[in-house]
Amino acid sequence: MPIYEVIHTGRVPVHVYADDLDATSRKQLMNVANLPFVFRQVAAMPDVHAGLGAVIGSVIPTEKAVIPAAVGVDIGCGMQAVKLALLGEELQGRADDLRAAIEQAVPHGRTDQGGANDQGAWQSIPIPIRAYWAKNGIEQRLPKVLQRHPKLLHKRVNAERHLGTLGTGNHFIEICLDEGQQVWVLLHSGSRGIGNRIGTYFIEQARRDMGRALQQLPDADLAWLQEGTDNFQDYVQAVAWAQEYAKANRRFMMQATLAAMSTVLARPLAVVGEAIDCHHNTMEREEHFQRTLWVTRKGAIRARKTDLGIVPGSMGSKSYIVRGKGNQETFCSSAHGAGRKMSRNEAARRFTTADLQQQTEGVSCRKSASVMDEIPAAYKDIDKVMARQSDLVEILHVLKQIVCVKG
Repeated sequence: MPIYEVIHTGRVPVHVYADDLDATSRKQLMNVANLPFVFRQVAAMPDVHAGLGAVIGSVIPTEKAVIPAAVGVDIGCGMQAVKLALLGEELQGRADDLRAAIEQAVPHGRTDQGGANDQGAWQSIPIPIRAYWAKNGIEQRLPKVLQRHPKLLHKRVNAERHLGTLGTGNHFIEICLDEGQQVWVLLHSGSRGIGNRIGTYFIEQARRDMGRALQQLPDADLAWLQEGTDNFQDYVQAVAWAQEYAKANRRFMMQATLAAMSTVLARPLAVVGEAIDCHHNTMEREEHFQRTLWVTRKGAIRARKTDLGIVPGSMGSKSYIVRGKGNQETFCSSAHGAGRKMSRNEAARRFTTADLQQQTEGVSCRKSASVMDEIPAAYKDIDKVMARQSDLVEILHVLKQIVCVKG
């Protein structure tokens, strides 16, 4: 579908692909659209909802400045998907066994015990993860940044132990079937504690850099870093590192998931084609409209004509494998998922475990109060989201989960 609404009351317009924009999200979009360094227009995806400073489900192109809170604190959060040479009929009666094996193989929930300074904890980390960290850890890759910003590792964030772990909240691992009953594995996670630390730290640095000018902003979370400053350059390097960490995190979890499934099924599992991996909390240097820009996607994926992407629904609905259409009005972007339509507290207050069981019927997953905030009814209708972005992506596969492991 085409753009649903164009808001013209800001310094630049906002192109809205959603038909359910609430007042808080509208205000946040206008705040961003009035910033002096935003280029051409802001795009709001069909899954748009209020966030920290900037809405989740937005694309913000900027020149010579970036907004750390717009990138967010789960830097590099995103999805990975692989298609297996395996049919759904081979999984019949095994869903609960598969879920149990994945939950055992992939740490999930809170995983904050120990760190590199704890020798026992370090030795418990799988050797491939230790090898990755020894070569690509933040101390190895960003020593000059850490010299200028030692507080980035203040109160050890367990970055070594978090690599290869799922986390909490809406992070998940799913086994799904496509329209041809082919098996897919999807997972959703990001840069974990270290990404959070980087994001939180530089949001505060941006506020400090702005000094008294911060008082002129409609929202302190829109404080920005100016290109040419040390903090700007350090933040750009740290974000790039965190995005690499997030991708590696997903890769290690996928390896562990497939190994667990192979053990349950007592057979090797072959992956068909390449894994699809896409960030949806990200900042990239890109060329658009003959300008070199910083494109921040906060809850949005890049969707150039060459890009494959993943747009998940809730734990009881569907997910989509898509190919971008390269829509220039969104700076080649797409929605990143269903998007929340109510807060976690409201969902937990409004629904019961009976509701959760009904809405996740046919899916092997936790059905307790501990995941009530992730109940499908807390999310927008993924089919409506996809219909609203038919100008942005082409649907390649529709997936239905049979197993869901929540963080």
